[in-house]
Order: sequence, then C-alpha cells, then structure tokens
Amino acid sequence: MYGLLKVLLLLLPITFSLAGCLESMVKPEATVDTGLETQLPPYNGPRAKVAVTDFDWNIGSNRTTIGIGGTDISFASSEYAGISDGLKDMLTTALVQSKRYRVLERQNIDSVKSEIGLQEDGFTDATGVKRGAVKGADIAVIASVTGFDPGTSGTSGKVSGLLGKRASALMGAVSGGYSKSTMAMDIRIVDAATTEVLAATRVEGIAKDVNVGAALGALTGAGNLSGALGGYAKTPMEKAIRSCIYEATKYIVENTPSEYMIH
Repeated sequence: MYGLLKVLLLLLPITFSLAGCLESMVKPEATVDTGLETQLPPYNGPRAKVAVTDFDWNIGSNRTTIGIGGTDISFASSEYAGISDGLKDMLTTALVQSKRYRVLERQNIDSVKSEIGLQEDGFTDATGVKRGAVKGADIAVIASVTGFDPGTSGTSGKVSGLLGKRASALMGAVSGGYSKSTMAMDIRIVDAATTEVLAATRVEGIAKDVNVGAALGALTGAGNLSGALGGYAKTPMEKAIRSCIYEATKYIVENTPSEYMIH
C-alpha cells in the first residue's frame, strides 16, 4: 500500500502538468485585429465624401470588341466583370474601414432608383425616398485592373479563359505548384465637380504564399473572397488581391488633399 501511494504521489505532478498542457491546447482564444490602427495614423476629424465610381477590367486579351453603328465598343466579358465588381466592393469596404471618408454607395444605385420610382408612382407613403436626396461625392475613385495572374505552374498552360485560370488556382492549391501570383491596377483620385485628376498611381500585389496578415485583413475584411473571386480563396492569389486593395487604400488615404476633408 505504501509503495502504491508513493507511486501516486510521484505521478501527481506529471498529471497536473499534462492537464495544463491539454487545457492550453483546447482553451478558446479571441484576438482583435489591430492591423488598421497600426498601419494608419489615428484619425477622428472631418471626412471627405467619396464614391468608387468605376472599376474596369483593362487587360486587352480578355476583352470583347463589337461594332455598333460603325463604332467599335470594347468591354470585359461577364466573368471578368464579376471580378471587377468584387474588387470594387472590397475597395469600397476598405475605404469605409479607413475611417477617413463618408463613402457613398454606387455599386447598387439601381436599388435606390427603384425605391424612388415606387415613391413617385404612389406605391409608398409620404415617408418614402424622394428624388434629390442622394448625396453627391466630393471625390470619385476610378480604378482599372491592368494585371491579373494567379501564377500557377504546370497547370495554367493547359486551360484558358477565366474559368480555366480559376481551376488552375485551385489545382495549384492542391499540388503546391505555385510560382508568383500578382495583381495590378491603376488608381485615379478625381475631383467629382471639376473632373480634375488629383492623384494617380499604379499599385501591385505580389504573393508566393497564402498567409494573409492582420493588416490586410483589417482593410479588406477577414472573410473569404466571394462571388467571382471565390475561386482564388486560400491561394496565393487571394493574398495578392488583398495586398493590392490594401496598398490602393493606403495610397488614396495618403493622397486625398486636406481641403476635401470637410464633412
């Protein structure tokens, strides 16, 4: 009996140690993403009214040209337009989260027009939305995608088109066959009243891994990519996309003239 008690006493510290290790492994944790605060100076002053008005796909080989009335009209395919819409949403969200702007919705403005139509046709009561209440922007942000390369190796040459590239990205995620993923876009900050270009630049996002840092998540949202961008989730291309949006937001913040910060 004494021998058994001695063994139990010797094992007791080990038992507590193992219990502590197991507890630390299963203990729930919560973290607050402070990437935005660490990357941009604190700000609590007046803001500018801004709208992301255009976000074009401007990569020549992926555009379609048709002739109408003797005029050639070039436009991105619906698949690539879907990517542009997703990027426009991300940039709009990032500008809101920068806390420097009163961001005006332009992506789904048709919904506002429909609501105004219901009011004017007498389908709603007098409290409905009225024409002329939509706020105008001080600054328009105009963007165009000028580079988009998921960077898969050993697969991208076997397929073509957007769907093929998205499939390549997914196959690359499984096989580990990535080289360098890149995205580039041109950004213009425009005075909405005079159309004067206040600043312009080209930003590029480059990635070789899938680790999306806290700073990127702070300005571009921590959730998965959605819509037409969903095929690139959890691939290096996601990091390139988020990095590009992140750098674009920083550029817009740093190059908005102070005289527009009045609201």
